Amino acid sequence: MHKHIIAIGGGGFGRSTGKLKIERYIKNLSNAKHPKVCFIPTATGDNGDYKVSFYKVFTELDCKPSHIDLFKRTIDLKEHIYNQDIIYVGGGNTRSMLGVWKEWGLDLILKKAYDKGIIMSGVSAGAICWFEKGITDSLASDLSIMNCLGFLKGTCCPHYDEEKKRKPFLRKVIEDNIISDCIAIEGESALHIKDENKIKNISFGKKKNSYFISIKNSKLKRIPYKSIQL
Repeated sequence: MHKHIIAIGGGGFGRSTGKLKIERYIKNLSNAKHPKVCFIPTATGDNGDYKVSFYKVFTELDCKPSHIDLFKRTIDLKEHIYNQDIIYVGGGNTRSMLGVWKEWGLDLILKKAYDKGIIMSGVSAGAICWFEKGITDSLASDLSIMNCLGFLKGTCCPHYDEEKKRKPFLRKVIEDNIISDCIAIEGESALHIKDENKIKNISFGKKKNSYFISIKNSKLKRIPYKSIQL
């Protein structure tokens, strides 16, 4: 049994159904012929259009899609989550999402599911949530660093090449020693972490990448992860 997390820096079905490259990649990690995929759209307040896009895409991929609402009457979370092959977490407000999850105990349920080998994936908020810390725009005024679930070590930043504030903010917090390093994921790329120590970038755009960023001898170092192009 292996453990998988696919953290998407930006893009995917939430923006455009497109060619479904990253969604197909996630599906193919499962051994199931028709994998059960559960969408958790808490970060957008269970947005209806987002759920419609999810069902369209994963039905087209011959999966068995479902979703969890936390702002309406909520199903038995343990029973449903533990019966899935893949979890997909949508983007949105990370701080609000994790606050709601903890109230429901979903953070602990997801950790047990991950340890059981259920594949975890997601975009933006659904990418950074798995790490110890994440760089978020949950506050309208500026970017900030927040504590996340801690399934994976380190700090993660999505949208690295898509939002102009990301690179200077990341440089400043590393140079100021607020964090020692960070994993930065570009849009249309995803970081696939297998068993918490085998890491590769999955590019589903044009030459997109993920980087390990740190400081050495007063210079910022940006090391790209080994990458495959879909």
